[in-house]
Amino acid sequence: MAMGLLRRFRVACWTLLLAGSVGAHAASPKVEVVSTGLENPWGLAFIDGGRMLVTERPGRLRVVQPDGTLGAPLPGLPKIDVGGQGGLLDVVADSLFERNRTLYFCFSEPGPGGNSTALASAQLSADATRLENVRTIFSQKPKVASKAHFGCRIVEAKDQTLFLTLGERFSRKDDAQKLDNHLGKIVRLRKDGSAPPDNPFATRPGALPEIWSYGHRNLQGATLGPDGHLWTIEHGPQGGDEVNRPEAGKNYGWPVITYGENYGGGAIGEGITAKTGMEQPLHYWVPSIAPSGMAWVTSDRYGKDWKGSLLVGSLKFGHLARLTFRGTKLVREEKLLTQLGERLRDVRQGPDGFIYLLTDESDGRLLRLVP
Repeated sequence: MAMGLLRRFRVACWTLLLAGSVGAHAASPKVEVVSTGLENPWGLAFIDGGRMLVTERPGRLRVVQPDGTLGAPLPGLPKIDVGGQGGLLDVVADSLFERNRTLYFCFSEPGPGGNSTALASAQLSADATRLENVRTIFSQKPKVASKAHFGCRIVEAKDQTLFLTLGERFSRKDDAQKLDNHLGKIVRLRKDGSAPPDNPFATRPGALPEIWSYGHRNLQGATLGPDGHLWTIEHGPQGGDEVNRPEAGKNYGWPVITYGENYGGGAIGEGITAKTGMEQPLHYWVPSIAPSGMAWVTSDRYGKDWKGSLLVGSLKFGHLARLTFRGTKLVREEKLLTQLGERLRDVRQGPDGFIYLLTDESDGRLLRLVP
């Protein structure tokens, strides 16, 4: 009798503990539709007056009004090589946009030998109807005959330099380990496109001075963390998608080490997951979720449980991953919006503290998460 009571007491205690643990986590927010009718939207930026800029991969940039009304495509874009994974990709507004009306966008740039990722700057006209002073400030070298792995996320750092992620173009994966090209790299640039003199390879003979880190595959998410450092996500090959916190001059292993495998099976590189001199990811996914877009929750909109979370979109499974880190150690992952059924391409926190999503569909949508 006493043993039975003790057993029931222990069960009751565990039930209360588990209930407290589950109850501490905020419920999934509901999804509000802001805009529809976007063709494969890729990048989202916030500008003045509650308005937003959205890129469409086929080569259009639009202003979205606060009520969700889509503006006409803005004229003034450079020539874009649209096809496969290429087109008009990311866009960000300068941190001083209200003063200088400057924005940056990246795209697949045609040229001799194929195409490559390029970064351009422009000013949005005072009436927000056109682009002015459009200038390509950086072009990935070399150009490659490929329609895949452009990377192309832009982040402005606290010191007002720009990080740009660059894919290894799929067919040139071994070049990710070489410093004489921009394939499979993150570059750090001044706003005129030049290399800052304190970049890690600025004075190394034979290395390109723009390179910040190398050994990357196809980085389609990048953001500044609450710690002020750059955080990124990149696609692995049939598994091995990675979350990284790239540091100056470091090698992130691709294609020598990976937690993924060749499409159809088989080892890549040396068939190992770790090697001296190569960095380990902070987190990886097997199987692949095809991650794209990432944002830290720094607002109080979603309660204390969400604040400090890292949100990552999944193209493959169409869910939103919420990752909880203690420092650089992952302690929890939660899958949200699993019934949405759409490819999540971009994830951003707006100036209003709400989370916004872009769905990569032929009839794509701009969504807002509401607690």
